[in-house]
This record gives sequence, structure tokens and C-alpha cells, in this order.
Amino acid sequence: MIDVDIKAFFDTIDHELLLKAVSVHISEPWILLYIKRWLKAPMENSQGQLIERERGLPQGGVISPILANLFLHYAFDRWMGKNFPDAPYERYADDLLVHVKTKRRAEEILEALKQRMTEVKLELHPAKTKLVYCKDSNRNGEFSQIRFDFLGFTFAPRYARNKSNQKFNSFLPAASDRAVKRMGKELRQFRLHLQTGKTITELAEYYNPVISGWINYYGRFYRGTLKSCVWATDERGGKSLG
Repeated sequence: MIDVDIKAFFDTIDHELLLKAVSVHISEPWILLYIKRWLKAPMENSQGQLIERERGLPQGGVISPILANLFLHYAFDRWMGKNFPDAPYERYADDLLVHVKTKRRAEEILEALKQRMTEVKLELHPAKTKLVYCKDSNRNGEFSQIRFDFLGFTFAPRYARNKSNQKFNSFLPAASDRAVKRMGKELRQFRLHLQTGKTITELAEYYNPVISGWINYYGRFYRGTLKSCVWATDERGGKSLG
């Protein structure tokens, strides 16, 4: 498969191409005018200086996610469907995965994708864009990259059990190291050991939504990876996650 990373995507979107995509769906001149003004509005830095914006979208902007998705709908989605219908893909904003059956096909699509990004004035990140071999018991070849991250999960070869309780090697997701580290940092910021003025019930009401959210999302696969995060908040030592 191809793990695709677009270099500085939000900072390098071409305004003219974006407005062209927007005009396909919006005909009202006043809406197009406001979007254009919003795109071109200068940015003020910490020293009070105004910096003109020639391209890109402000990350965290109100309509940035919508405009970015619309841009990639034409720059990537429609292009992939037309040129490589045999290669299914996932895209969440600018996080992209393309599935292929052979290394040769992956290299062909990657080369074409590089050219496509040049056409729409974007660039693939040379270090972060890579080919990944989804190694398991049925695909036991050797390759330099056998894991990738997507939406907070690390997909990699992991042990699993079949219906006969026999172990085999599968290619499965689990909470990524980065996600586990972030959750641990947030737990430490709770400073539970210093909140002696609150009852267990009060603490649970406040923190349970956060911890339950982690478990409901990351705990769908390989829950054991969450034990180190919730150990301090589970009086049974996290055993309920096993």
C-alpha cells in the first residue's frame, strides 16, 4: 500500500484552483467574493505586522476543513477514480492511504500521484510518503516498511487467534505510540493525587467522559495498549481493559 503525505498541505493550497473548485458548486457571486476575501485576508504576527497571504488556508479556520476537502475531492478523489479504479483508498482530510496488490503497481501509482500533485501545485512529502508491505501469515516476504499510522492507530503485524484458538500473524491496528503518549500526558495533567478535596463520584463525573472516549475509540483493537494510560484511574489496575 501507499502511505501518502502531502507536504504542508494547508499552507500551500493554490487559491485560484480552490476558487475554481468552489465555483463548480456555488454560483452566487457574493458568496464567492466573501470566500476570496477570506482567503486573501492578511495574517497578523505577534509583532503586529500584516503578512499577505498568496496561498494556503489558515489551520483552525472556520471553513478551512470544508474548502480543503473540496480541493482534494477534485485534486485526488475524482482523479483516482478516473485513472486508478482498481486501487481503493481511504482519505480523511489530507491523510491518504492507497491499497494495491503488487509493489510494481504501487510504484506506478506513486509516480503518477507525484505528477498529479505537481499539476495541482502541491508536493508529496519525500520522507513521509512511503510504500508499506502489510505483512502477515499469508504475506511473509521481507520489506523495509511494514507499519504505518492512520487516525491515531498504528497498523502493523500482530499476533491474533483464530476460531480454534491457534495463534497466527495478522495485520492489525492498535493505539499508536504517539496517541498513548498524548493520553498519558493528559492524565498527568489531571493531577488526581492532589485533588483530595473531591469525592470519587465527583472525580468520576468529571473525568469519565474523557477516559471513556479514549477506551471507546482506541479500545476497539488491542485494548491492552491502553493499560499504561488508565492504570492510575482504575483501582483494579486496568484489568477491565484486558
